Amino acid sequence: MTANTHTNTDTNTDTSASAHTDTSAGAHATATATRTLVTGANKGLGFETARRLVDAGHLVYVGSRDAERGRRAAERLGARWVRIDVTDDASVEAAARSIEADGGLDVLVNNAGVESRGAGNSVIGAADVTAEHLREVFETNVFGTVRVSHAFLPLLRRSAAPVIVNVSSGLASLTRVSDGGTPAYAYPGVAYPASKTAVNMITVQYAKAFPDMRINAVEPGFTRTDLNGNTGVRSVEEGAEIIVRMARVAPDGPTGTFLDDEGPLPW
Repeated sequence: MTANTHTNTDTNTDTSASAHTDTSAGAHATATATRTLVTGANKGLGFETARRLVDAGHLVYVGSRDAERGRRAAERLGARWVRIDVTDDASVEAAARSIEADGGLDVLVNNAGVESRGAGNSVIGAADVTAEHLREVFETNVFGTVRVSHAFLPLLRRSAAPVIVNVSSGLASLTRVSDGGTPAYAYPGVAYPASKTAVNMITVQYAKAFPDMRINAVEPGFTRTDLNGNTGVRSVEEGAEIIVRMARVAPDGPTGTFLDDEGPLPW
């Protein structure tokens, strides 16, 4: 079965490893503003999250693989943009150096994600899924989350109030997926929920390792985005609510949790 990968990122038209940060936008942010990177932010949940955080006074970096799309999104938002491909070590490292030179980072939102689907936007179930499907999804959703988090940890550890938000999914919940009374039970896919379950474990282990940071996994709900072929039932405004809330979490707020906009979720 041929798979189509639906993404919360953007189409990569520039394979250069060098990062570029546009500092001409976001000039209205104060020198003491919270500095926030949102990956996959040129559209969908990432764009809405960036918009809301700009409105809240953050200096936001729109993380984008595609320079033109990233630049346009940043201009629309009054934000800055940085070229970053979460699947590429050199790109991520260059982005970290660029943001470090621009003043550092306080909040990281690991939003970039993909879901491998088949013909007609069909979900690839257990009978058809291959190791290659999982590898493709894990490269962005899992390895990308670790790659970006690792590269930006030195910057975050210098912040007075460091925060990481990992965008997960209700499908990551083993409890829900195995409970016949929940919508998650009916989802037949393997790669995407497995990747998000891994993201939840990464969240917990990082939160234990860095107790001075607020590190949480969030579930935006079944949101209409390119990732699911715009079949979701929630708007990006609704989906971004929990992401924005946890990006603004207080230093004494929760850490190592899995949440949606109504509260904690079962693992």
